[in-house]
Amino acid sequence: MSEIICTSPIDGSIYNRRPTMAANVIDAAIANARAAQKEWRNVDVATRAKIVYEFKDAMLAMAAEMVPEIAWQMGRPVRYGGEFGPMTARVDFMSQYAVDFLSPIIPPDEMAGIERFVARDPLGIVFTIAPWNYPYLTAVNSIIPALIAGNAVILKHAAQTILVGDRFQQAFDKTGLPKNLFQTLSLSHDDTGRIISSGLVDLVCFTGSTAAGQVIERAGAGTFTNIGLELGGKDPAYVCADVKLEHAIENLVDGAFFNSGQCCCGIERIYVHESQYDAFVDGFQALTSQYVLGNPLDEATTLGPMAQAKTADIVRAQTKEALSKGAKALIDTSKFKADIGSGTYLAPQVLVNVDHSMSVMNEESFGPIVGIMKVSSDEEAIKLMNDSQYGLTASIWTTDIAAAKSIGSQVETGTIYANRCDYLDPALAWTGVKDTGRGATLSKIGYEMLTRPKSFHLRSV
Repeated sequence: MSEIICTSPIDGSIYNRRPTMAANVIDAAIANARAAQKEWRNVDVATRAKIVYEFKDAMLAMAAEMVPEIAWQMGRPVRYGGEFGPMTARVDFMSQYAVDFLSPIIPPDEMAGIERFVARDPLGIVFTIAPWNYPYLTAVNSIIPALIAGNAVILKHAAQTILVGDRFQQAFDKTGLPKNLFQTLSLSHDDTGRIISSGLVDLVCFTGSTAAGQVIERAGAGTFTNIGLELGGKDPAYVCADVKLEHAIENLVDGAFFNSGQCCCGIERIYVHESQYDAFVDGFQALTSQYVLGNPLDEATTLGPMAQAKTADIVRAQTKEALSKGAKALIDTSKFKADIGSGTYLAPQVLVNVDHSMSVMNEESFGPIVGIMKVSSDEEAIKLMNDSQYGLTASIWTTDIAAAKSIGSQVETGTIYANRCDYLDPALAWTGVKDTGRGATLSKIGYEMLTRPKSFHLRSV
């Protein structure tokens, strides 16, 4: 038996610690989930959706406690509140349209004397492995629709945000959800691997690094367990010649540095048409310099610490390498008093004179740094945006929506935005290409990932 430890990025103190569960306790929890799911799957979709929807109010009732709790665990400033607005939108949408999305598929052609349809059967047990960067939102993406679709859910939350799993459990315990249908478990990496490799669950929903996703795929090899993966990203933006400049600057600065750059679809590289390059860079530099780096419990702080010192060190190493290859840093980090060159507190940085030989332009940073390149055409921008092993989102900044569609159709990514970024619409599939993963959450397609088709061909005699 090992121990889960949450070390706070605020001051390096241990914020929470607990032992992992024994193997027999884990196995019993999964067996109880299996038994509960056999009853739950027989409840009609509308009733399931109504019961699961109660989760939202139960969670919101704890909001005041959860905001500083998140700051202590992963460093997001309290001034931004929690993740409750987007969380509410996702719960609302997936609950409201559940009956429609999960209704049988009726073939368009009729056959005399034969009833035909395709039903959506729940998979069984969904094993959600959630990350720390948006610990409520990323978990909600699979948990809410999984339960509504008739599955049981086991949640393994990240050690950095282990208390979030407790909050999910507390909220569901206040609803009419049957006992054992949702359970959060304290699991080590070895426990997690054993659950997957033993075939004890029917779907694994994982959000995290590409390397960790590869470990999960290896653990599931040969079990035929369904695996959904949202992995790394290096999301690009293209600022076109006809851009609305101030709008693009404001939104791209926020898209690059909100949550200290620790966003799955945060902006990590920007390509700017040469006609707008100088003005864009000047405005981007000026706005970035206004961030206040400090203790996330302070209402004045707009940029908190990174969740872990080791991830901040990755950004420092990328910056050092880029500068050694000729990049230029635009932000004077000495003005950010909390940045002492080590630890979790890291000032925002903007790099120019960058190219794709530098890791900051081709490897995931997941921190408060962005590189900006000048381009001479749409074709050059498209080529550079596609020059990546990742593909979660890409944004295009233009007043010509037809052009955005045309450019977007040529970019290898899961989502294309025009004139916005770092956003998730629950009505659209959240998915990625290349090393960003496979599968999808949310929208009608998300429900298809959480169920299996079952065809009925009923002939009357």
